[in-house]
Amino acid sequence: MIADEASLARLAGLAQRGDKQAYAALLGAARHWLARYFRGRGMPCQIDDLVQETLLSLHRKLASYDPDRPFMPWLAAIARYRFVDHLRLVYRQAEDELAEDHPAPQLEEPAIAARISLDRLFEALPEAQQRAIALVKIEGLSISEASASTGQSESAVKVNIHRGLKRLAALVERA
Repeated sequence: MIADEASLARLAGLAQRGDKQAYAALLGAARHWLARYFRGRGMPCQIDDLVQETLLSLHRKLASYDPDRPFMPWLAAIARYRFVDHLRLVYRQAEDELAEDHPAPQLEEPAIAARISLDRLFEALPEAQQRAIALVKIEGLSISEASASTGQSESAVKVNIHRGLKRLAALVERA
């Protein structure tokens, strides 16, 4: 059954009010239209799943349909959202399969190179700034803990961090 827009809108309105025959006719027409819609977009083995998922969404969302508005654009929007969700799932599964087949190598070399670069940059800083940055930014101590560890006031620790980071940024920019 290929119904026109007015017939589908009328069937949807009747189905909202509990008419079982109108609901069955609406699902039949929607199923036929959805099969044609997805035939040009998906792999043939996925069309039935896409149609069924979209019909379930139609069932769940039927109460939100406004019978005074066109039915086909409303159904097309639901179909488009189902298709996008389906593509996301397919791509996610493909990425997972790829990750399982080819695990990323766990190299420590970048971490070692980063630490060497950081140590070289730290050499350009005064000792107080090096210590303050290392304690707070790298080791994760609070300002008060770093103050107690270095014997500097909390204000001095904050100033040393600020000045040290500013100097490191300038060194990196120049490089």
